[in-house]
Amino acid sequence: MTSTVLEASSGSATALRRAALVLAALVAVGALTLLGGARYGFLLAIGLGFGIALEGLRFGFAGPWRAMILRREPAGLLAQLLAIALVSIVAIPLLSSHPGELTGAQAPIGWAMVGGAFVFGAAMQVVLGCGSGTLVNAGSGNPVGLLALPFFAIGSFFGAYGLIWWTSLGALPILTLRGTTGLAVTLVLLALVAGVAFALGKPGSRALPRRYVIAALVLAALAIGNLVVAGQPWGVVYGLGLWVAKGVQGAGIDLSGSAFWSAPGSVTRLHENLLTDYTSLTDIGLIAGAFGVAAWRQGGLSQALPRYPARAWVATVVAGFLLGYSSRLAFGCNVGAFFSGISTGSLHGWVWFAAAFAGAFLGIRLRPILGLEARA
Repeated sequence: MTSTVLEASSGSATALRRAALVLAALVAVGALTLLGGARYGFLLAIGLGFGIALEGLRFGFAGPWRAMILRREPAGLLAQLLAIALVSIVAIPLLSSHPGELTGAQAPIGWAMVGGAFVFGAAMQVVLGCGSGTLVNAGSGNPVGLLALPFFAIGSFFGAYGLIWWTSLGALPILTLRGTTGLAVTLVLLALVAGVAFALGKPGSRALPRRYVIAALVLAALAIGNLVVAGQPWGVVYGLGLWVAKGVQGAGIDLSGSAFWSAPGSVTRLHENLLTDYTSLTDIGLIAGAFGVAAWRQGGLSQALPRYPARAWVATVVAGFLLGYSSRLAFGCNVGAFFSGISTGSLHGWVWFAAAFAGAFLGIRLRPILGLEARA
């Protein structure tokens, strides 16, 4: 009898907690819609959707790359390519037909971009989280993610601060794949990469689990929604750097010495409410969505502190900073450069992918050396 009562009480508490989470999300989206406008409310909802999908379906970018490199398991990478293909089918024609309303994730290919992507690929394997992955990990209570996130933001700020100097080292003009031909080339390239991953994959590990297919479909739908509502693709890195820049400016520090932060667009965002910045909204929503999923699950926030040596925690701080700094030089992370870059026809997305994937090999080798493989 006592056991039955306890179970009923526990079930009621769980139901109340979940109802409170749903209500909190609805209130946040509704309040922002009323105060700022429908566009801001929609973007917060889209960010929540990203966080819920990534954490709820246990899907990401760093993990699947690690699985492909270490165990020749291509399913996660194939799901990423599928999501990118689905977005490109809609995004590239939309960008061609609405050039004044929508912009793609376009950037020049240069020395700093390639080097930044390589460093990012290595650093994300050290902390097992890319841009979106670090946000998800922090939101779900992962200790490594919680430590890496603030240094990621600081690195993003400093990377942007000196970005113009880095790009002056040499870069090609922005190269994009446009229209029907551009879409066809993008889909062919995605198919070729998928074919190589499939061929190299270990037999028995090539099929996409149902949750990966669902994740690809959901992420694609949300990314298209982000493009239509915000007029720009899904991104992560700019918002994190902006948070630090606003804090620095609030402390009375002059940012006019940075060509990036003193540019008219950045100055406008620095003086506006943070909740009017599109990337910040989806970043906040992503963290909150991951938190909500972790809290929804029984005991989801009770993640034990890994038994890492001191050098591992120092490495996490350094890797977090490098994630932010290098992603600014590379014009994005797995989301802004790889996912959104390729899906909106920017050739820099393909170069980013190659350089970051090469860097991932180094990061995987560094992880155990740095003591980031937890001891029993």
